[in-house]
Amino acid sequence: MSSIWENKQTISGHNANPIDLPRHVAIIMDGNGRWALKKGLPRIEGHKAGVEKIRMILKVLGEAGVKFVTLYAFSTENWSRPKSEVLGIMGILEEVIETEIERLHQNGVRIIHLGRSDRLAKKLRTSVNHAQDLTKHNESMTLCIAFDYGGRAEILRAIKQILSDGLSRKEIDETLINKYLYTHNIPDPDLIIRTGGEKRLSNFLLWQSAYSELYFTPVHWPDLETKQIVEALNEFASRRRRFGSIEKDFES
Repeated sequence: MSSIWENKQTISGHNANPIDLPRHVAIIMDGNGRWALKKGLPRIEGHKAGVEKIRMILKVLGEAGVKFVTLYAFSTENWSRPKSEVLGIMGILEEVIETEIERLHQNGVRIIHLGRSDRLAKKLRTSVNHAQDLTKHNESMTLCIAFDYGGRAEILRAIKQILSDGLSRKEIDETLINKYLYTHNIPDPDLIIRTGGEKRLSNFLLWQSAYSELYFTPVHWPDLETKQIVEALNEFASRRRRFGSIEKDFES
């Protein structure tokens, strides 16, 4: 299925370096609650406002030619938040899937859920499964939604499954472990963006982020604009990724 997006040097009116742009961008969408509280609103209103930014992000990154986008929507630790907020977030996800899935499908976006599904409400689990099944053959962009996801839990799950499958010690290597992760068949993120001012990964893609470039912005997620995304892409393009090796210019 074709996409309405095209690679452009100008992204939504902003100049971006088209050279060496990331293939996979992962985003920690932080600051929704603080954004709402600053405005005297319930925290859930921040999460609702954040939905609009997802549409913008996919458009901007699609224009840039990014093929994989992962959004950290709900962590395994987020269950400890007030029940009303948790239920509100669940409701928002269900509504977004129902209202956006056809548009995403028509634009060639493949949906993949990263994380546990057994703790989701039955209706939400059904919606997630439907979205994945409907879009599984799309190729323009892959949108991974990390929901009830934790990096440590993902690694622990992989280890348990490897042991359950009776694989020998000699068979276990990085390639094998990758096959047991939620992100199997998905490239590691080249760039991880975190909004909201905090400078940590918060249990997000711990295995996959070994050589990811990190970009932090103090802007809360609902206030994010195209210019911040373009700044992150340009910052990525300016960095030298050596993956532990030494550049020839610096070899003795």
